[in-house]
Amino acid sequence: QVTLVESGGGSVQAGGSLKLSCVVSGNTINRYSVAWFRQAPGEEREGVAGIYAGSNTFYSDPVKGRFTIYKDDAKNEFYLQMDVLKPEDTATYYCAADPKRYLVPVYPYLYYGQGTQVTVSS
Repeated sequence: QVTLVESGGGSVQAGGSLKLSCVVSGNTINRYSVAWFRQAPGEEREGVAGIYAGSNTFYSDPVKGRFTIYKDDAKNEFYLQMDVLKPEDTATYYCAADPKRYLVPVYPYLYYGQGTQVTVSS
């Protein structure tokens, strides 16, 4: 059983930055695809960034150039650096992992954390 725990959410003004962290236990992340999803009220959950097949990265169009996903295999953690935040980035953010190594986060992942709230005010 894989467990994921997010931290780092909060409130920030537009143009600001936040860094989300995800601690993974139960298996080593270098064997998994890892990703960040988000869900705004009334919207479906969407994948925003992922690392698959070891070092390949994926970003959704709305966050490309502003968000950076990276991981620390030694700590079994991965992160989402969010810069130039916009009010439309407001959502609950979930870290996720899947044992399929080539899974980009346009598809659902098997394991999710409990979520952390990010609120961006204008």
